[in-house]
Amino acid sequence: MDSKLLDILACPVCKGPLTHCRSTAELVCRFNRLGYPIRDDIPVLLEEEARRLAADDPALAG
Repeated sequence: MDSKLLDILACPVCKGPLTHCRSTAELVCRFNRLGYPIRDDIPVLLEEEARRLAADDPALAG
């Protein structure tokens, strides 16, 4: 994931920052605990496509 692209992307729900989780190929919003998939190097920033993350999900760690 290009760091410049990551700097301008925001969570579509809360407009907060996203972090890249390489192990799950997702962009993660820690505030809403949502994981947005990355398919073919393209982030899918649709709330209905996001995965709800449990409080102890490793994707939230960083």
